[in-house]
Amino acid sequence: MSQKTPSDTAKADQDKGGANNADTGVLPSDGVTLWQVFLIFLRLGLTSFGGPVAHISYFREEFVHRRRWLSDARYADLVALCQFAPGPASSQVGMGIGMALGGVRGSLVAWLGFTMPSAIVLAVLGITFVHFDLAAIDNVIRGLKLVAVGVVAHALVGMARNLCPDVPRATIAVVAAGVMIVSDTVLAQFGVIIGGMIAGFILLRTVTEPESYDAPTSHSTKGAVFALGVFFVLLAGLPIVAHFDHSGLFAVINGFYRSGALVFGGGHVVLPLLEAAVVDPGWVNQEAFLAGYGATQAVPGPIFTFAAYLGAVLHAGEGSGTWLISSVTALITLIAIFLPAWLLVIGILPFWDRVRHVQSMRAGLLGVNAAVVGLLAAVLYDPIWTGAIHDVVDIVCVAVAFAILQWRVMPVWALVGLGALLGYVVGLI
Repeated sequence: MSQKTPSDTAKADQDKGGANNADTGVLPSDGVTLWQVFLIFLRLGLTSFGGPVAHISYFREEFVHRRRWLSDARYADLVALCQFAPGPASSQVGMGIGMALGGVRGSLVAWLGFTMPSAIVLAVLGITFVHFDLAAIDNVIRGLKLVAVGVVAHALVGMARNLCPDVPRATIAVVAAGVMIVSDTVLAQFGVIIGGMIAGFILLRTVTEPESYDAPTSHSTKGAVFALGVFFVLLAGLPIVAHFDHSGLFAVINGFYRSGALVFGGGHVVLPLLEAAVVDPGWVNQEAFLAGYGATQAVPGPIFTFAAYLGAVLHAGEGSGTWLISSVTALITLIAIFLPAWLLVIGILPFWDRVRHVQSMRAGLLGVNAAVVGLLAAVLYDPIWTGAIHDVVDIVCVAVAFAILQWRVMPVWALVGLGALLGYVVGLI
């Protein structure tokens, strides 16, 4: 008798309406492998344009809507956790998904698949010190931005339907969106999430919903404590080691580690920290820094892969044979900036899974999930909508992209490719 593959199981669950997996939020089959997780995130790493919120939307489409490996509540909890923690939010969500599907090794392969494509491209740019004329692909980038608007809008509608089904939660989401539109700051983001939790405590105690998923049993609290310990030891110890290291290597590692550990909001917020880490000491000049930042906007995947470019460009132009040194430095800086995020996911997720069993905490998390919907709605408006929509044609393109996703005419990766292709064709006309 042949054994069913994970894809067969997932397909069967979808044929049944996906109720089993969507309700529990756990794996559809124990046969899902790390290789499958890696390949899925590799495809996402090759096609996920549009920034952190768009990445979160791509993840939801792939793992909640399409494969039904996670429930909306489980996914929203991961998103909320990553809004609380410092670091690159979308990458941390990806690590959290990988951890939910395959433990610590799953979080590693998820990060590797999602990060590797853009990191390799940016590292090569840094090694060769190529300043690519981004104006040549302006229309391609425009097409990708319009697709990203449609993807985020589609994800937002789905999340709102599942996470804001009543008046109290819809009200929390609307208030959260209003606060973020008026005051788009990291402090406001914290206020929105904490306010959502408090509102949940007050307004949602009587909401009788069954627990939406079973907390993973493979997450070790001992491992979590160890990961948090390593996080703080490195944060405090690297500056000391860098002070006594005359080679400068640990000073570089410290600069990138602190940039990844102390940034809240992720994405573009890390740029001032990185500039202070590499431009102020004179390691990278301002022109090279800005050129790399521009190139980062033209590649898929997380913005934090900018670290690979900066690590490579540290040794660019020093003569022949430096490509190997630049490659190693790019790898070191890439790991250094993402390491805090990985340690925090491993360290916080097991405790996050446990506290949600408390009834009052479950009510608070319902409020947090509603606030996350409002936060994403605010980001959809500004900067995603305001940065991509300029005329009626853009609105029509977004509406078409939204309809394609809503009616599942084609998968997200194909829609991204179509958007890039149409942008390129328009540029030729």
